[in-house]
Amino acid sequence: MKQNYFKNYTKEIYDSILGMIVTLRDGTVLDQDAGLYEWVRLAKEVRDNRDGTLYLIGNGASATIAEHIVLDAMKAGRFKTGSCSETAYLTAIANDISSDELFSFKLNRVFTDRDMLITVSSSGNSPNIIRAIETVRPKGGCVVTLSGMKPDNKSRTLGDLNFYLPAPTYGTSEVCHADLMHCWLDAFLDEYEGGRR
Repeated sequence: MKQNYFKNYTKEIYDSILGMIVTLRDGTVLDQDAGLYEWVRLAKEVRDNRDGTLYLIGNGASATIAEHIVLDAMKAGRFKTGSCSETAYLTAIANDISSDELFSFKLNRVFTDRDMLITVSSSGNSPNIIRAIETVRPKGGCVVTLSGMKPDNKSRTLGDLNFYLPAPTYGTSEVCHADLMHCWLDAFLDEYEGGRR
């Protein structure tokens, strides 16, 4: 049995969260709080000024994180939300078209310049995530990316606002992304909805 396994594991997550780097699409680096509150501001604009929808996507565990926040943002934050994770939809698109088109197929039909796409990807390199970003980019709207692992991942440079957490593994990336998603939504609730519930 390794000594201090839990402590070291938890420290790895803590260091990854505190090591988060936030960038704009042009590569400008933002302070962590400035980046978080820019995301809060953009979400408020999407909800209240544009009557837009938040779309959240991810694969595997990242899909469950996205689905969880879809519910919380709709319930607590009064957002219109959407995802691309329905079983019938996923299996039909993967079977009939391509797994690379899992998200872009639907987003191509529903995403508008009033909306926000939030992508959650541990590697930041999933082809269907990259394809989704490329699909919505010409439509306007806003793209926020969450990524981890390697600093040169593709999605990290494609969003209007990019949150890179240098977590070294899928598991630690997923924990960090869940933490960040809840932090963002709680900051929104504290700022505009009278506090967290």
